[in-house]
Amino acid sequence: MLTNYHTHSTFCDGKSTIEETVLSAIEKGFRVLGFSGHGYTDFDDRYCMQDTEGYIAEVLRVKEKYKDKIEILLGIEEDIRQPVDRGRYDYIIGSSHYSFSGERFYDVDGSPEGLEKGIAAWGDPLSYAEDYYKNFCEYILRRKPDIIGHFDLLTKFDEHLGGGFAAMPEYRELSLRYAKIAAGAKCVFEVNTGAIARGWRTTPYPGEDILHALKCEDAKIMLNTDCHHADNLTCHRDEALALIKDVGFTELYHLTGGEWVKERI
Repeated sequence: MLTNYHTHSTFCDGKSTIEETVLSAIEKGFRVLGFSGHGYTDFDDRYCMQDTEGYIAEVLRVKEKYKDKIEILLGIEEDIRQPVDRGRYDYIIGSSHYSFSGERFYDVDGSPEGLEKGIAAWGDPLSYAEDYYKNFCEYILRRKPDIIGHFDLLTKFDEHLGGGFAAMPEYRELSLRYAKIAAGAKCVFEVNTGAIARGWRTTPYPGEDILHALKCEDAKIMLNTDCHHADNLTCHRDEALALIKDVGFTELYHLTGGEWVKERI
């Protein structure tokens, strides 16, 4: 079943309109397309939606217009620091895009330089990672979002930086410990190819080690492309699916008709 639930548009930091993305999905044979605009964050409005009401109205408009060709869902990607009214949406993706030191925030995925500034504020990479995962997992267990977004986002620039977090054995132990904690919430983890599309990674989130840990915890997973352009709806999907199978997963989850369904792969 061809689906995607992590989809951005020009209402936030996407490059294509909602309707352009819907038409691309129909052409590619998608069964379900879920939009997930970045929820508004009052401490940083550079990338998030400024017109949430307009976004909701436009998704509902195309949902009705193309209802005979594709199922359109109204979702949102909320940051852990600014939860939304989830009753307005078909689903929420819970993501952690920032780390905070007091009242000062550090953008985790904006640039390698921004990440390094954050690490410097904590003093060392492991302290930074510990704080990141601790806060993310506390949110996951409390909020129980429908989908857990790019769980190890802080590794986005590892390849660019020539090793980064993944090169540290201590980080591996830490990330696996928190992945198991997050799995206890029984939410659906996404396997996310977005950083591949943007040239930062050659593999999806989460890393293979974390995927193995999630498999041992019998976690539910889905496959999303974190699409920011209509042409990238299926970006590196086949490679990610091959990795998922190699790890040992035999099912993907999809949200359709208001219910989660399993697909054998």
